[in-house]
Amino acid sequence: VTTTAIGRISGYIAMSHVASSALGTIDMAAQAVIFSFFCCLTPICDSLNLTAQSFVPAIYEKKPSAARADALRHTLRNFSKVGGIFGAALVAMVATIPVLSQFFTTDLAVRTSVNLAIPGLSLFFALSGLVCVGEGILLGQKDLKFLGNAYGAYFFAVPYFLLRLKKRAIMGLQDVGVGTMWRTFSIYQAIRCCIWLARMKQLQGRTDRQVEEQVVSQVA
Repeated sequence: VTTTAIGRISGYIAMSHVASSALGTIDMAAQAVIFSFFCCLTPICDSLNLTAQSFVPAIYEKKPSAARADALRHTLRNFSKVGGIFGAALVAMVATIPVLSQFFTTDLAVRTSVNLAIPGLSLFFALSGLVCVGEGILLGQKDLKFLGNAYGAYFFAVPYFLLRLKKRAIMGLQDVGVGTMWRTFSIYQAIRCCIWLARMKQLQGRTDRQVEEQVVSQVA
C-alpha cells in the first residue's frame, strides 16, 4: 500500500517540477488552478477503492467453488458499473471548470490555458472510477506483489515521460503547456486502467480454472 502511494506521488512531484521549471508564468498559474480542482475531485473515487478492499476479502477467502467464482465475477461487474458512473459524474464536474475558474483568476490568458487542460483532465477522471475499483479489488484479493511491481515501475516511468516534456520544451522542440502535460498524465491513467482490468480478468480466469479442475477431480 505504501508503494502505491509513493508511485502516485512521484508523478505529482514531476508535474510540479515541469510546471515550475519549463512552463511560462501563465501556464504555471493555470497549473495551480487545475491542480486545486484535481485535489478536490480525486478523493471522490477513493471510496470505491476502500469499499472494494473491505468487501472483496470476505468472498476471496472462501474455499474455491463455483459459487465463489460467480460471486467474484458479479462483484467485479457491479463495481465496474459503479466505477463507470463515478467516472461520468466526475467528467460532468470537470466540464464546469471553465466556468468556475473565474473565481480563481480574472486573467483571461490563464483561464484560456486552464481550458486547454480540460480534455486531458476529463480523460483522467473518466477512468478514475475504474482505476480505483481495480486497485481496490486487487488489494482485496491480496495481489500485493503485482501492485507493488506495477507502482514501482510507475514511480520511474511517469516522471521520465514528464521530464521528457521539460527537455523538449527547453530545447524548443515542442510547445509544451499545461494541456500537453495533462494529456501525458491522462495516458498514464489509461495505461493503468488497462493493466488493472487485464489483471483482474487474469485472476478471474485462474479462479474459473480452479473450479473446473475441482469438478474434474470430483468426477474422476
